[in-house]
Amino acid sequence: MLELWDACLAMIRENVQPQAYSTWFEPIKPVDYRNNLLTIQVPSEFFYEYLETHYIKVMKATIRKVLGPEGKLEYSIMMDNDVNRPLVVKQPSVDRTNTKNPPKQIQIDFDKPQNTMPNPFVLPGIKKINIESNLNENYCMENFVVGECNRVAYEAGLAIAKNPGRTSFNPMFVFSPTGMGKTHVCQAIGLETKKFHPELTVLYVNAEQFLMQFQAACRNNSSKSSRDDFVHFYQMIDVLIIDDIQYLSGKPKTQDTLFHIFNHLQQTGKQLIFTCDKPPAELKDMEQRLISRFKWGLSAEMTLPDVETRRNILKRKAYNEGVDLSDEVVNYIAEHIKTNVREMEGFLISLIAQSSLNRKSITINLVKQMVERFVNNSNHEITISYIISTVCEEMGTSQADFFTSTRKRNVVQARQLSMYFAKKYTKASLNIIGEQCGGKDHATVIHSLKTVANLLDTDKQFRAVADTIEQNFK
Repeated sequence: MLELWDACLAMIRENVQPQAYSTWFEPIKPVDYRNNLLTIQVPSEFFYEYLETHYIKVMKATIRKVLGPEGKLEYSIMMDNDVNRPLVVKQPSVDRTNTKNPPKQIQIDFDKPQNTMPNPFVLPGIKKINIESNLNENYCMENFVVGECNRVAYEAGLAIAKNPGRTSFNPMFVFSPTGMGKTHVCQAIGLETKKFHPELTVLYVNAEQFLMQFQAACRNNSSKSSRDDFVHFYQMIDVLIIDDIQYLSGKPKTQDTLFHIFNHLQQTGKQLIFTCDKPPAELKDMEQRLISRFKWGLSAEMTLPDVETRRNILKRKAYNEGVDLSDEVVNYIAEHIKTNVREMEGFLISLIAQSSLNRKSITINLVKQMVERFVNNSNHEITISYIISTVCEEMGTSQADFFTSTRKRNVVQARQLSMYFAKKYTKASLNIIGEQCGGKDHATVIHSLKTVANLLDTDKQFRAVADTIEQNFK
């Protein structure tokens, strides 16, 4: 039993991030093995649910690899009815020795169909009604927290959901650095569209999946027919959502196929939605005719949320997980973890897990300890978007004003400082810096760099503000 579980852990360790492995797999203990059924003990119902939501594919592949095709997995979940202990999650964890409340046993049938991508090849008799949307119900509009950082994408998304293919937002191109909520908003648009128009076929696909499907079509013996079927499949879609389109860079044949799919859907009044980690103009190794089409509709940037939006995101995430957080805890997390939304939410999940495992309430002292370890052990990528958001927050300037042509002194200085730090901490060219800092030209960036350098030498108050801001980038 121990040897089998060690073999499982070795395989899992190679397929998940180190922090995820230490948080979600090291606490698991094997408790029984007989008749190809491995029983593992997890600390709580929450722990089990998180594993099933995020790591079911890894667990499934591991069990079959180690135990064989007949292998099965059973969870032993500790249940605790001791009301004196702090309840961290909706269904608290528990003492195994409590004979009145034996561990809850949940057996997983790995042969049960999972939510997989639909076959991209049109087979005889296939109907649009049989195409699964591949949407995650958790990424709904109700769970999407709106702020100045994402309002354009949110409002445009609502308009699209009501009238897909009939607004000026076609295609919709959402871009931002990783972890800002692009996947959430585009899937929310898909889910909302299905509410308003249940008769339409909505499909979400990651660009990597799209690429692998196309490559599989090309490898088929009757490759010409398979490629045609692939194109035909996607031309059946009413609302097509392709996430992380940058993964198609340097793939000319896939881009050519997407170009023909795009044209057909656009001309027949269907809706297209793309997400990317950069605006269309910055895409490298992408056909110009595709880039031109990405620009036809709306390009909506999602930036780093301000501290108030981060608070609201934490409150919503905690509510969904069934956890009560004090305002002091929420404020501390929001003020200290601000690189992106995904990392902040990941920290919260780790915090809940630690609280559940150690039978501790989520106190401000526990949060401070974990934040210190988290921040010190994280190497964050400094992006222009992150710099702008940080500068605006520290200087009390709204990002809405930042991107206008106003000449107010505090806004102008925020722009100049953002350009200065972007030049210092990123590899972006002066043209790119100017474009992302309000559409300024090369000469304006040069002037801003000289102005900031002069103020740092002559104005102590300005230098103090700049030093405070710069601490966020070190």
